Amino acid sequence: MKLYTSYRAPNPRRVRWVMAEKGIEDVEVVEIDIMSGEHRTPDYRAKFGVPHVPALELDDGTRLTESIAIGRYLEALHPEPNLFGRDPKEQAVIEMWMRRCEIYLANPMMLTVRFSHPALAVLETPQPQVAEYNRAGAERFMKTLDRRLADTEFIADRFTIADIVAVVGLDFGRLIKYRPPAELENLARWLETCRARPAAKAGA
Repeated sequence: MKLYTSYRAPNPRRVRWVMAEKGIEDVEVVEIDIMSGEHRTPDYRAKFGVPHVPALELDDGTRLTESIAIGRYLEALHPEPNLFGRDPKEQAVIEMWMRRCEIYLANPMMLTVRFSHPALAVLETPQPQVAEYNRAGAERFMKTLDRRLADTEFIADRFTIADIVAVVGLDFGRLIKYRPPAELENLARWLETCRARPAAKAGA
């Protein structure tokens, strides 16, 4: 298998983190230079259909995009440590929190960075008002997470894909020196715990 990735983009980090948690080392990693537009070339689009990373090319020629879909595939091949849920109820709870973290935190943080960081102007025309709108939305959900994390160590009780999605989204904010509001102490404790995992560093 080949994983097409970029260390400049947040979503590929989700997959690398999943791989690191599971100790997956038999996947060839192909770095794509998104700043030069390599993901937008006709060859790349013809192969994967969209100008996105990450993308996974299977040995039989099947091609997968979208980080969560790739993560689920890898979990099916390597069930432990489990990141997506062991039974129907846990799977639903993890999916619920993962989706919330993606829609209300990770995506808004990505848009905050993409529309405000000067170096990313080659990918997106800077729009400060769009960046500010998304930052405010992300911070509203951070308050929700802070309340949730007052009662549990991790977002879905144990460490799962929901935590990976949330941490990667927040960490992308480092490009603009973003830090979550200091008063969100539960969020800060959780973030430090997740960043201390060895796989977090491997996925970065």
